[in-house]
Amino acid sequence: MKEYYHGVRVKEEGSDTASPVVGTAGLQVILGTAPINLVENPALAVNTPVSCQTFQEAQEKLGYSDDFESYTLCQSMYACFKAFAVAPVVFINVLDPAKHKKENTAKEYAVINGQVFPEENGILKKSVVIQNGEETLAEDTDYLLAFDSKGMLVITMISEKAAALTTVKVSSDSIAPELVTADDIIGGYDAATGKETGLEVIRQVYPRTGMAPGLLLAPGWSHNPDVAAVMITKCEGINGVFMAECVLDLDTAVVRKYTDVESYKEENGYTDPHAIVVWPKTMAESLQIYYSAIYGAMTAYRDAENDDVPNISPSNLLARVTAAVLEDGTEVFMDRQQASMLNGIGVVTLLYEAGWRAWGNNTSAYPATKELKDRWICCRRMFSWVANSLIVTYQEKVDSPANYRLIESICDSENIRLNSYVSAGKLAGGRIEYNEEENSVENVLNGQVIFHIYIAVFTPAEDIVFVLKFDPSLLEESLTGTGGAS
Repeated sequence: MKEYYHGVRVKEEGSDTASPVVGTAGLQVILGTAPINLVENPALAVNTPVSCQTFQEAQEKLGYSDDFESYTLCQSMYACFKAFAVAPVVFINVLDPAKHKKENTAKEYAVINGQVFPEENGILKKSVVIQNGEETLAEDTDYLLAFDSKGMLVITMISEKAAALTTVKVSSDSIAPELVTADDIIGGYDAATGKETGLEVIRQVYPRTGMAPGLLLAPGWSHNPDVAAVMITKCEGINGVFMAECVLDLDTAVVRKYTDVESYKEENGYTDPHAIVVWPKTMAESLQIYYSAIYGAMTAYRDAENDDVPNISPSNLLARVTAAVLEDGTEVFMDRQQASMLNGIGVVTLLYEAGWRAWGNNTSAYPATKELKDRWICCRRMFSWVANSLIVTYQEKVDSPANYRLIESICDSENIRLNSYVSAGKLAGGRIEYNEEENSVENVLNGQVIFHIYIAVFTPAEDIVFVLKFDPSLLEESLTGTGGAS
């Protein structure tokens, strides 16, 4: 008999996540795998940019699971929406149910109170077949399919015929995240179909969302040197014009001591100014999370809190994690001297100082480069951001008549914009110049107008030194009373 309610009842719900702060200066574009079997149409969530503003939206569009090893995008969902509450975030799932799936063995299950509970993970709803002997039951007529809070399939019998059964035979397919490889993350372009996959999909982010990528991440994959190498190449020339930075993990299964970091970093080519290299991994609420996921969310959050300008270094900020660990769970405790040694070879690490903090200001190009804009993370990110902002801001001027009014308009508006950042303390200085010598009549007739932008970014106060000295004259003044003390 169907349950009948009469009276007053109370049902509890889980707490909502905090409303995210919004910013696009550090727009994260994150590649990996998600439990897309949980969404209504899994095929629509494959190799396409999925922009999300909240955890609920990410869960609805991509699915969510605490199995971070299998579903790597969920690490960033946790970091962005639960640990730091920052949005928007763009996810690119490469797990393809048409390619990465397995057939489950058909099994007999008991019908318990009108429900059946298959044991397999990752079941694809459309693959489910339920039989009573030779008879095949019909979905939405005899039964309904839904997932519980742990992502397990629940079959609910709704027809009298089905509800009366004691056992049924269930066959299905499941997604197989273990079949996803580094090649799927790297992806490529199929000339025959015109389809882009993996890292090639980054090209679609701006055309689809109107937002330029700020940080490229692939937690769970970027520790693979082959993936890291391609991620670095994708930081420049996005859509032919945009620039971004990437956050790369080092493999903590291989690099187990801080003294091993330098040789591994150099041997595997982690030496690019657009690359931010992090080590080791982290723990949060008993969940092991790649540091890149935490660092990306923390950096984007810092930008959003700073008027959506990336001029402040994320170093020395609380990472909102509970431990620094290796792949096997071994905890890592470094003192400031050891952590600073990693900073000196272009690696960002974690340091416990009244809580776990990000520690490091240098891109992976350091110490090979001393160029300020390429050495400091905050300077490199500001240069990329200013460049991207110029492209987006003045796109509307393209194809306007190349006359004095256009030149004056661009110079005036850009000087006003740069001065506003200077007055707000975001830049030390900035100006735009138009040089007539550089803009010959021939160039202008060919449609090209050149401007020069000059900016100075505040570097981080990384090394604050107090010189402490014993001054005998102060002692003499105290003892003789000549210093004004009695």
